[in-house]
Amino acid sequence: MRHTEFWARMSDALGDVYHRTWADQVVLADLDRRTAQEALDAGVPPKQVWAAVWRALELPATKR
Repeated sequence: MRHTEFWARMSDALGDVYHRTWADQVVLADLDRRTAQEALDAGVPPKQVWAAVWRALELPATKR
């Protein structure tokens, strides 16, 4: 997964206005207590970050 696909999925899940704020503010235990943005900045693959976001938001399997 590329960063562009990650951000498209985030926008789809949370909306165009809120997805960047959520990624900057919500700390996820699955990402070693980092936000999605911090994890991406640290070099965590977008696919791994998306998996953590997917679990946190309890999205349906079709969004995996």
